[in-house]
Amino acid sequence: MDTAFPHTTTGAIRKTLVAWGVPFRCNDNIAEHLHDRDLDTIENEVRRHIEDALQALIIDTANDHNTKETARRVARMLVREAFVGRYTAPPRLTDFPNAKHLDEIYTVGPITVRSMCAHHLLPIRGQCWVGIRPSERIIGLSKFTRLARWVLARPHIQEEAVIMLADEIEKAISPQGIAVLIRAEHQCMTWRGVQDADTSMVTSVMRGFFLDNATARAELMAILRGQGF
Repeated sequence: MDTAFPHTTTGAIRKTLVAWGVPFRCNDNIAEHLHDRDLDTIENEVRRHIEDALQALIIDTANDHNTKETARRVARMLVREAFVGRYTAPPRLTDFPNAKHLDEIYTVGPITVRSMCAHHLLPIRGQCWVGIRPSERIIGLSKFTRLARWVLARPHIQEEAVIMLADEIEKAISPQGIAVLIRAEHQCMTWRGVQDADTSMVTSVMRGFFLDNATARAELMAILRGQGF
């Protein structure tokens, strides 16, 4: 953690990030540059702004028992749950040597993932599959779930989320081949706009062995179809 003392405002956090040349776009992780208590600062300021938004919507939160604590609840949800992948360090991914020199395909999925549309701040919910042809290192299967949920817990567009997840897995174990696929429902399509309840989006990344070898890619997809893809 680079920050010795907690910031007193989110403006001070932004100023520090700008000074250090640290990007803070919607799906960037800034945990390395935050003090532990900065999350309290962010949450408190978000709460005040959510309260302002409710007032702008002409909702009498002072006398309405339904929304009296809504700003506090929404702020905590955004900072500690929905966007927590921006503000916390990546999960620990203890890796192990590939002692038996396994070079066969293995897959993990479906992993339930949740995110939020960066354009409308509406929920994205779906499933993720990962295919690996390992190299020298491997990680436990549960670590794929932890990593996927950490990457997706930010405002996203799905096209970028699948690439970022593949990047993190590749960084962790440098496999011979990696495939990441996400199929998700976006409430910006199902709940608003065209309101098409049956639509979903599929994105995929294929690298290394799976990108270069059509037979391996076909084998992988056959395995994934057996897992519900």
